Formats: sequence, structure tokens, C-alpha cells
Amino acid sequence: MTVFKPTQYHLESLCCGSEFPDNNWELQCPSPHQPSLIRAVYDIKQIRIHEEYSGLYGFADWLPIEKMLQGSGAPVTYKSVGIAELLGLEQLYITFNGYWPEKGALMKSGTFKECEAFSVCARKNNSNGIMVVASAGNTARAFARVCSQNKIPLLLTIPLDNIRALWFDDQLDPCVRIIACESGGDYFDAIHLSNLAVELDGFYPEGGAKNVARRDGMGTTVLSAVTTIGKIPDYYFQAIGSGTGAIAAWEANMRFLEDGRFGTNKMKLMLSQNSPFLPIKEAWDQRSPVMLPMDDETARKQVEVINAKVLSNRKPPYAIKGGLYDALSDSDGTIIGIANEDAEKASELFSQLEGNDLEPAAAVAVASLIQAVNENLIDRKSIVMLNITGGGIEKFKREHSINYLKPEKIFPLNADPSEIKNQIAAMFR
Repeated sequence: MTVFKPTQYHLESLCCGSEFPDNNWELQCPSPHQPSLIRAVYDIKQIRIHEEYSGLYGFADWLPIEKMLQGSGAPVTYKSVGIAELLGLEQLYITFNGYWPEKGALMKSGTFKECEAFSVCARKNNSNGIMVVASAGNTARAFARVCSQNKIPLLLTIPLDNIRALWFDDQLDPCVRIIACESGGDYFDAIHLSNLAVELDGFYPEGGAKNVARRDGMGTTVLSAVTTIGKIPDYYFQAIGSGTGAIAAWEANMRFLEDGRFGTNKMKLMLSQNSPFLPIKEAWDQRSPVMLPMDDETARKQVEVINAKVLSNRKPPYAIKGGLYDALSDSDGTIIGIANEDAEKASELFSQLEGNDLEPAAAVAVASLIQAVNENLIDRKSIVMLNITGGGIEKFKREHSINYLKPEKIFPLNADPSEIKNQIAAMFR
């Protein structure tokens, strides 16, 4: 049996450059000078893929983990033929996250959120207590699966309108509990519930973009692509909600530059959102270093329209130092708005030409690639990485018996915060 050795690393603050150990689920600089992310700095600078480890943990050199958990899958990168020929791209590589056993993709939740969950839940100094995760759907499904399999106490908060995203092929362990905001609420409202929960004794925040394990788990998509291709891609395509995956891709790129064996270029981030919900695009198009104002009613109406509900984050890590604005600026990035009908057409094309179904957010990314080619935004001879963040869900459902979960409690959008906290506390007595 292979003996796993905890990854050696320390943390670095992007607000002041100070370095410190990962003692207790650190999410920020011990002495913050300004809002900023922290970053993991790994002792091993030249990554080695560990074939002896299963699933995601083959990338353990650049994951902040102390253990391996059961049941992980890893991103799979392959050179496209069908979509590549259609678009005239000579070097299109697809990094597939989801369920596609024929290609070795074994993420049973059908989404790259498993990369986050298996990294976060294996992180060094995993805090005691009940972890709280807010989600628009995919993240909840991934964390529920991983925490259930590994008996990690978890409270999920989710919009009730997205509850159909909580499907599983087996019964969850009672260590996973779920609450929701009422119909009409969105991801922002789910975050509100999670913020109230972590004010209670015995609860702690997963941390979202601030959690180095979440970002570096997402970054394994780029680790898969670069180590498969042998070079850093020229363009990186992904649909975004919070943009955390794009930040992770940018950070992984920087680690490969330090590695020194895969080229010296920075990938141009080619990101996309589902129209009409385009808050990040609208801010970036103006090169605004902060998000633009958006009222709650307008945001909720726009979220109702879009197919890719998981892309509905109103409070992304955009302005924070080391966040999405910095990643876009450093990579000379672009954000493309994609309508529902264009994403649907792209999903059909992918199914016909590549051979698997797409989660709606991934369809947005494929549509953005098609649009970028049609508008001559990329060089067709360049190396292009298309991050398929979710797929094979319908395939998985066809092959398995599926159970849908219901929340234990549903809270009105205008519920009294004290009453919410009282009811959450009562759930765990």
C-alpha cells in the first residue's frame, strides 16, 4: 500500500508579502493591510504526477493537503478532433471534468467542483466543527458527496430554485445537512444564510475563493492540461460565476512559469458569462477595478432567465488583491457574454462532435469559443485549452438510480437573522 506524505508548503499574503504556516484553516493574512487573497507556496517547484496516488491526488505536489480521501476523480485532457475541425483549430485541447468513464473521467457529481471538495476536505489543519458551504448547486452536490463518503460534518445553504441540482446515486450520510432560501432567492441569498450560520459556535466557513485548497483544487484542470500537452496553452476558455476557477488557472500558470519546463507564456483568460446576467463582464469592459452597482431585484430577475444558474454570483472575488481583476489584467483577458440559445446550440454540437453531454455552464464556455473563433479573437494555430467544467451528467443519470434531496428548512428572504440562527442551532442539538 502506498504511504502518502503530507504536502510541504507555506502561505503567503498578497497584501504585504508576509509568509506564515497554515496552522488553523487560514483564510487571510494574520495582519491584513487591505482585502487580499493568500496563496500556497509549495516546497516542490517542479511538479511530478504521482501515478501511485488515486484520482485528484496525483497532483499532490501542488495541493495543500495532509491526507487522501476516498472516491476522487481527476480532470482528463485530450486533443479535440470534432470541435477542432469544425472551428479550424489546429491545437484545441479539451480538459473534461465530469463523468466519462471511456475517457477515464470519473467525477460522479459531473462537475469540477469535486476538484475543490476533495482538496478542501483533505487540507492540512482541517478545522474541527461543522463546515458551512454556500452554493448555487454544483458545489453543494460535490461537497455533499465528498463529505458524506468521508464522514465530514457539513451544512449546505442553497437557493430553493436550484434544489434539483442535489441529486445522488446513493443515500447521504447524516453528517450532511441542507437548508435553503425560499423560491425567488439566488446564490447571494444562500451566502447570507451561510454567513449567519458561521456566527454560531461550532461552525466554520469553507472560505470560498479565500481557501487556498479550493483554488488549487480547481487549478488541477490546468495541471492536467499542461502536463498532457507539454506546454502552457496560449488561451484558456471557461465560463465563470465567481471567477475563482479563472484565478486558480492564473495561479497555476504562474507555478508552471516557476517550474520552467513548459514555456514562458501567460495564458490569455477567455472567460464567459450567461446573458443577461453579466456583472463581471460589465465591470471588466469598463476596466473598473471594482464591481458596478446592481440592485437585488434586477439581479434576481436576470438569474431567473439564465440557464446556467451556477454562474449567478453577485459578489465575486473581483476587486480583492490577487482576485479576478488582477488575473484579467495580468493575462490581458476577455469576457464574452453568451445567450441561452447560443449555449444550447453549442451543447448540441459538443454532444454530436465530441460524444458527451454538457452541464449548462460548460455549454456557455463552448459557445464562447465558437464566438471567439468567428470574431477572430484568437489565432487558430495557437494552443487552446477549453475547460469543460461539467459534463456527463445525463449519461450518469441514465446509468444509475438517482435520488433527489430536499432541504430540512426553507427560510424566507426577509426572515429575521436571529430566528434563522436559532433554527439552525436547533438542527444540531
